[in-house]
Amino acid sequence: MRKLSFLLLFLTVAVFAQAQVAPSIYWVQFTDKANSPYSIDNPEAYLSPRALQRRANLGIAIDEYDIPVNPQYLQAVANCGAELLNPSKWLNGVTVHVTDPSVIDAINELAFVSTVRNCPNDLKAQERKQRWLAGEMKPVVANRGLRGYYGGAETQVTQLKVDVLHEMGYDGTGVFVAVLDGGFIGTETQPCFDNMREEGRLLGVRDYVYGSTTVYSQSTHGTSCLSTMAAYDPDDMMGTAPKASYLLIHTEDGDGENIVEEYNWVSGAELADSLGVDVCSTSLGYVGFDMSEWDHPFSDYDGHTAPMTIGAEIAASRGMICVNAAGNDGPGTCTLGIPGDAEHILTIGAVDGDGNRASFSSVGPTYDGRIKPDVMAMGEGTYVAAGYADWGWEYYNGNGTSFATPVLAGAVACLRQARPYASVQEICDAIRQCGSNASTPDSYYGYGIPDFSKAIELLHIDEPNGGTPVEVVSVYPNPSNGSVHVVLNGGAKADLAVYDMMGRCLYTYSFNGLNHTTLENQLNSLTSGVYFINAVSELGSQTLKLVIAQ
Repeated sequence: MRKLSFLLLFLTVAVFAQAQVAPSIYWVQFTDKANSPYSIDNPEAYLSPRALQRRANLGIAIDEYDIPVNPQYLQAVANCGAELLNPSKWLNGVTVHVTDPSVIDAINELAFVSTVRNCPNDLKAQERKQRWLAGEMKPVVANRGLRGYYGGAETQVTQLKVDVLHEMGYDGTGVFVAVLDGGFIGTETQPCFDNMREEGRLLGVRDYVYGSTTVYSQSTHGTSCLSTMAAYDPDDMMGTAPKASYLLIHTEDGDGENIVEEYNWVSGAELADSLGVDVCSTSLGYVGFDMSEWDHPFSDYDGHTAPMTIGAEIAASRGMICVNAAGNDGPGTCTLGIPGDAEHILTIGAVDGDGNRASFSSVGPTYDGRIKPDVMAMGEGTYVAAGYADWGWEYYNGNGTSFATPVLAGAVACLRQARPYASVQEICDAIRQCGSNASTPDSYYGYGIPDFSKAIELLHIDEPNGGTPVEVVSVYPNPSNGSVHVVLNGGAKADLAVYDMMGRCLYTYSFNGLNHTTLENQLNSLTSGVYFINAVSELGSQTLKLVIAQ
């Protein structure tokens, strides 16, 4: 099998993300991954060093789900006349634009195509999406609450006891969080994100809806959600994970409600996995679509049927903690949005500042009788950042499980920082067990409001599989303003490889501890950004993050 670089894979996938405005969108399902140029034995071709390190930390093996879609299959579909959009290795298929029905006939004739599913756009009014967003983006003058260090976010932070984790030194440092949403207008200028930008903790952006180079369009929803985690504005607003690093992914099309958005999300989650993301925060959910034939009946809420639910389950099996909004459709029989039915994710309901369940918060159970939502966080009167400058203020109070979700996801990031070797299942179980309703969980309140100061006590696992992590080299200062020093901690020498955020190997070096000047000169030549240094010696291997902020 020939080796393909992670960079080439990333660029190839990026080409597929084109505008989703053509008359017809289809999902093409492949039968297999046979004769692929990729293999389980060479994961470096499609997973970044950080992603591989996360797998190693959690004892997760590489399997066939990790192998990308066969590029020969993709090329064959393109040769039929289809415009390729976003491939999905987990679902083993690709979304395409097709305007000529004969193209679909040709695709169906391909031996490795099992099904072709029509996902047409329609301009029908989106009543269900409007209900989902109702009240969330309606700004009102902010009630700044207790006005301590956390500013107006004081209640939503302390309600989960995340302030206790912060006092212990766990603020999300070193943890990667992906935010999958419908747009991030204002994120590039909002002052509460200045610290994130200055320290190089904005890892990157990716648009799976229009295939553009920016995500700062269409909606401010993602901006407000991001602020509940990433805001760093002492005495005005502090998020639950103010020092985590963030990847912004646009998967939701605000101009339509189409099942292709579920496939967009899966492709976005795959990107997050390949870059080594630890936590995925998603304030989206799907029940009804513009074309009613794709609506999800109750029987789909079984944890393994809807495309996005399947993707969320696979994401969890890769070691990512997925935190998803329950929905804003209120009480009833399973008013959740997909993928809220997924078993191995945290589905979040909303409460007010006093801990009372918000009337709009969606409930379970799932089709197979499991309790959802899992836990609750503040989603009524949540303090969030505004995306539109012309509103006249930087912050406002909003309502929705959309806001409860990132509040809790930031807390999860702090917990992951504190317990880097705990499994996804162990972390989710601990969060449920420390909920205020843990003794009598139900489908309205789940396991209640979790106490993260107790969750950290329940998670005693603090070593990787195989013992204490090896520190082959030390790199300091980190973050650095451009002057980097490297020290060999043990052994006669170490082989180093330096990668950028996209997995490109910038250079390799054999370091014996004496030739540090040459190595440091190379590191000092790096521009501002996030890099990874992989070091291998007779002591073991180590992957560490280096942040350059000049």
